[in-house]
Amino acid sequence: MSGGSYYVPESSKWPILASLALGLMMIGTGMVLVYGASGMPVMALGLLGVLAVMALWFRDVVIESRGGLYDDQMDRSFRWGMGWFIFSEVMFFAAFFGALFYVRTFALPWLDGEGAKGVAALLWPDFTASWPLLNPPDPSISGPRETFSPWHLPLVNTLILVSSSITLTIAHEGLKEGVRASTRFWLTVTVLLGLCFITIQGVEYYEAYAHYGITLQAGIYGATFFLLTGFHGLHVIIGTIILAVMLVRVFRGHFTADSHFGFEAAAWYWHFVDVVWIGLFLFVYVF
Repeated sequence: MSGGSYYVPESSKWPILASLALGLMMIGTGMVLVYGASGMPVMALGLLGVLAVMALWFRDVVIESRGGLYDDQMDRSFRWGMGWFIFSEVMFFAAFFGALFYVRTFALPWLDGEGAKGVAALLWPDFTASWPLLNPPDPSISGPRETFSPWHLPLVNTLILVSSSITLTIAHEGLKEGVRASTRFWLTVTVLLGLCFITIQGVEYYEAYAHYGITLQAGIYGATFFLLTGFHGLHVIIGTIILAVMLVRVFRGHFTADSHFGFEAAAWYWHFVDVVWIGLFLFVYVF
């Protein structure tokens, strides 16, 4: 209901349904990790539930926004909410980068006899620390046969993602200036670039498993490689879907030069994903 200058959303069933669907998906994911393919139906059902709730919940938000129910206070609430969400994503990836740096800076040198905990070298006295770790200390674990050159597919994907941030910024400027044809064109280009990134990463994953021996079982290098690039790839897929929805809304005449926070929020998310990839390119592929 709207009263005065403060908007109080009506009671909604979507938060509790989102929690239940997300919980089901996590239970299914755990079942897949423990029991294998037998847990796939539960995980898939949970995932479909999450997608359905998101679609219906966002539909209601769009209807409320188009109905003129939101005021400046609600706009600030959305901005704060999106800002804290992106901060949570920063901490999410910070944990994974932290794991990578910990292994490279502390754990491997300790296993090679260096540092305050160099006594760990007693576990595998013949181990020599190096990164990328092609020869894990435990001989029962096979490391990757070789690693990717950063100047081939990873560089192409970097150029694609950086370019997509530029095209998205141009689209945003067009929206703010009321040039909707420019917004439609450059946002379409951004979505296509996102799809190109996803396709190339799929090719890279195939090459990793089929030719490079980089798998989730290939020691700490394989585990951190897929942990970081996999979660980032998931964020690119989500971001591309969000931008595609924004594109549909632009074609339907939604947003104005002064009121388009849905578009802005999508742009914030995409630029964040772009910055994370630059970190990945430098610390997973180059250094």
